[in-house]
Formats: sequence, structure tokens, C-alpha cells
Amino acid sequence: MSLLRRAISSIAPQVKNTQSFNAVRGYASYELKSQASWPKGDKNEKDGLVQMNLFTAINSAMHVALEADETAVVFGEDVGFGGVFRCSLGLQERFSRERVFNTPLAEQGIAGFAIGMAAMGHTAIAEIQFADYIFPAFDQLVNEAAKYRYRSGGQFDVGSLTIRSPYGAVGHGGHYHSQSPEAYFCHTPGLKVVMPRGPAEAKGLLLASIRDKNPVIFFEPKGLYRAAVDMVPVGDYELPLGVADVMQEGTDVTVLGWGAQMRVLKAAVDMAAKEGISCELIDLQTITPWDVDTIEKSVRKTGKLVISHEAPITGGFAGEIAAKIQV
Repeated sequence: MSLLRRAISSIAPQVKNTQSFNAVRGYASYELKSQASWPKGDKNEKDGLVQMNLFTAINSAMHVALEADETAVVFGEDVGFGGVFRCSLGLQERFSRERVFNTPLAEQGIAGFAIGMAAMGHTAIAEIQFADYIFPAFDQLVNEAAKYRYRSGGQFDVGSLTIRSPYGAVGHGGHYHSQSPEAYFCHTPGLKVVMPRGPAEAKGLLLASIRDKNPVIFFEPKGLYRAAVDMVPVGDYELPLGVADVMQEGTDVTVLGWGAQMRVLKAAVDMAAKEGISCELIDLQTITPWDVDTIEKSVRKTGKLVISHEAPITGGFAGEIAAKIQV
């Protein structure tokens, strides 16, 4: 256990930085995945897979959603010309200014507008430019979006609402561009929170989030937008929400994380393996509702659980998981 902690601590600073990550590409996302639902066959364009990084996979998911659903709209700060991370690049030219458009720099307004659009029958895909600035929209999300169905007795809902936002540290973002705020929203019934680890997961989980009949907050690891590269299905596919992915089976200890932290954990369990420690590595993927059964089954086998996330320890979601598993 102490070896794992040392490994996580020593590796984490490396993968915060894109250049350092590129130097250890041995654990790029396509080396990690073990999703049971991936298409079979060789990883090439002939078989319907192409190489994408994270931001192009996000772009591909929104392209699929807009193509398949004429009620879908994409909007946010600077989204019309592609956004600061280029995730919406080319969508306005393809689907028109009426369906892909810029908003004022007002997160509360973006969330309120998204709730209204969803309430009126649109599939609303809104972007908050940085997760650090989602807090002005907090009231709209936790008091309006999350409670819309409940307070109307099931007559109305904003289920077709997805809020996308890049989260996490990149090594130079400072205190306003580095936060991981997922735990704030996990306390609220009525919201789903999803955090992918790589391009293939991001596309499948985002399409599932967009189509889920509950409001979803989709946090994207911005440090991996260009650094994480994967073979991704070019067409329409979904990965189920609320289902963890057992990336690597083991017998000695269960190692659990989500989002960008999975690269840190993969490197850590590889180091542990050299010391004879067999780790079962699990990506939670959906933070709420989280997959209790998969984690419990693993811990019953290994007898130990290590949880690592990028967010602050105090009030972090690891505490919720640890408390539940120990009951």
C-alpha cells in the first residue's frame, strides 16, 4: 500500500504536463481500455476506427448528436468558432448558427438558458468554458435543473440537458483554471456526473449523457485534450452511464479512480507489479450514480481498496466511496 502511495505521488507531477505525458506514452489511453463493448477487429479505418485525441473525440460525439437529433443545440462562450480548446470546431459551419452559437460570458445565464431550452423540448448541450467558473451557475444546476422533474410531480423535466466543462490541472493554470469540482454536484439528487479518462471513453460516454433523460454534468480532463490519443469508433456508439470499467484484473488490492487520474494509477500499478503486487485497476467513469456493485465485488476479492482523485481530499468523493464500502 505504501508503495502504491509513493508511486502515485512520484508519477502525478509528470502526467500533469503534456510534454512529460508524451514522454511516457506507453500508457496512452488505447493501451488502457478494457471496455467489453468495443467493436471487434483490427484498429484501423477499414474497421470503423480512426485515431483521435480527446478534443476531436468530443467534437465527433457532438457532430453525431447534432446529425441524429434535429432538436440538438450546442452553445457556450466562444463555441461558435470552436471554443478555446477547439472541441466545437467546424460544427457551426456544418449545422448553422441557429444550432451552434456563442453566448455572453455569463455562466448563470448559460445554465439558465440551457434549462429553458431543455424544458421546451430541445436537446441542450451547453459548455462552461472552465469548470472553475461553473460556480456562478451552481444555483441553476442544483436548485433548478436537478429538481425540475421532482417539483413538478413528474409533469415536466429537463432531462435532455448536458453541461460540458473541462476540469483539472495542466501545470500552468493557477487557482482559477485547475480545479476538480465534481464532489460539489455529487451531493445533489437529480444530477448525473460523468468523467471520462480518454478519447474512446469520452465519445461513448458523452453520447450516452446527451441522450440520457436526466441532466448530466460532463467533466472533461483538459490536460488530455491533445495528449491522450486513442483508436475511436467513427460512428454512433454509447457507453452505459453508472457502470465502472475493470481495466485490469488483480488479486491483492483494488485501485480506483476516474478521469485524468487513471493515467497516474496505471503507471502506479505497473510499478507495483514489478514488486509482485497484483492490482485490480478500475475506472469509475460515472461519479453519480456510481457503480457500487462492481467496486464491492472487487474489494471482496482483494480485501483492500485504494482510491485516488485529483480533487481536494476534504469532502472529496473518495470519502463517500470508502464509507459505503466499509459499511
